[in-house]
Amino acid sequence: MNRAPLFEALIQHTKKSKWSFHVPGHKSGQIFEKNAFSFFQSVLPLDVTELTGLDDLHHPEGAIQEAQELLGSLYKVKNSYFLVGGSTSGNLAMILASFGHGDVVLVQRNCHKSVLNGLELSGAYPVFLSPEMDVEGGFPLGVNVDTVEKALEVHLDIKGIILTNPTYYGMQQDIQEISDIVHRKGGVVLVDEAHGAHFGLKEMPKSAIHKGADIVVQSAHKTLPALTMGAFLHVNSDRIDKYRLSHALQMIQSSSPSYLIMASLDLSRMYMEKLTAHELGTIAHQSERFRMDIDNLECLQTVKTPKGYVLDPLKVTVQTDRDISGYELQHMFEEEGLFSELADERNVLFILPLGMMDDLTQLKEVFSKISYKLSLYKIRKTYSKPLLLFPSVSTLSVSYNDMKKMSVKELSIQKADGFIAAEAIIPYPPGIPLIAKGEKITSACICHYFFLKEKGARFQGVNELEEMYVFDIR
Repeated sequence: MNRAPLFEALIQHTKKSKWSFHVPGHKSGQIFEKNAFSFFQSVLPLDVTELTGLDDLHHPEGAIQEAQELLGSLYKVKNSYFLVGGSTSGNLAMILASFGHGDVVLVQRNCHKSVLNGLELSGAYPVFLSPEMDVEGGFPLGVNVDTVEKALEVHLDIKGIILTNPTYYGMQQDIQEISDIVHRKGGVVLVDEAHGAHFGLKEMPKSAIHKGADIVVQSAHKTLPALTMGAFLHVNSDRIDKYRLSHALQMIQSSSPSYLIMASLDLSRMYMEKLTAHELGTIAHQSERFRMDIDNLECLQTVKTPKGYVLDPLKVTVQTDRDISGYELQHMFEEEGLFSELADERNVLFILPLGMMDDLTQLKEVFSKISYKLSLYKIRKTYSKPLLLFPSVSTLSVSYNDMKKMSVKELSIQKADGFIAAEAIIPYPPGIPLIAKGEKITSACICHYFFLKEKGARFQGVNELEEMYVFDIR
């Protein structure tokens, strides 16, 4: 198990190769922009194509097959797959493999935009389930079992459910009860576990793949030492059609997959296997110490885990009691050279490494400096109650099939109340749509858009003139 077969095959190839008369065009680094060569030279010889001995991601028989089998063995699942298009490609593939035109699918409303894109490609009929809200953090959590049962009272013939677990903020719910309900209805359980590639390790939460999920997608690059766009897909159920999944993966992913990304996935799996119980305990301890150091400061505090959820030890969400937004707080940290994962109107999210940090003292000094700066601001009175923009169960105003036949126009978002969105409006990060394509635009959503923008949010789906695409009907 303590091997990285694909990485080893690449190293062996570099030792044998004398001339490159194949793609890519940099020819193992012989041709490259001189000013940048020193930054890339060590990895360019490993950036190759499907050569003899290096296997084929879309028909694995050698090193890639062995690497994926080792991955499946680590996660204790039936099958595991490398993804070179991030969790986005995995979400698209698992949806296309599981659902078809007109299939009724329950979908957690605070899903990533790739889930909605996958549903559109499949032609499925999504039924959105609004999540619980964290009062302290002001962000969405998981879906309550009661909400699932409420949806099933109206939509009897469902084909499955798509959950996002854990949330971007590291809050994980136990999905076993929801999984059991959906399975009794004959449906499949798909989980976007993008932020849980390290789940299942000692001291870490248990993966949804062992809590009733039939198929799970994980972004290895988010918390493991893998290159950006590297991800995993795991199947642990006979409910998933292996042929359809394999075909979907070939359609969605590049026919020229990056060997650098795949090798980093292979090495990330080996890195996890090498982590000892002592090291994992130390990682968990430094995470707790990091939180305690913040909570001991005057103007900063971490968001606590709500009842019924398990917190990912690598996620730390920070707030201030001063009258500034999370975006402004994030800017303060960036001025000190500390770059976080994201900010929202209240919070700044930090993702800790799955490894030892040797700069905790220096980090403590940075947080202390920020705390002093914050002490000069007025104390915030209180946060308003999290805004509920959608009912607990909702559907699109227009089906994906009908959208294909409709014309669109650009319209000022200020005048869009009552129109149907032809493009999703997405605060990014984290990539969770404020308004989904096909949903009716409400005055509440428009007001929330301007509220978030005033606080410092960045959006996809709205141009510099604050125009968006809408379907040309009311």
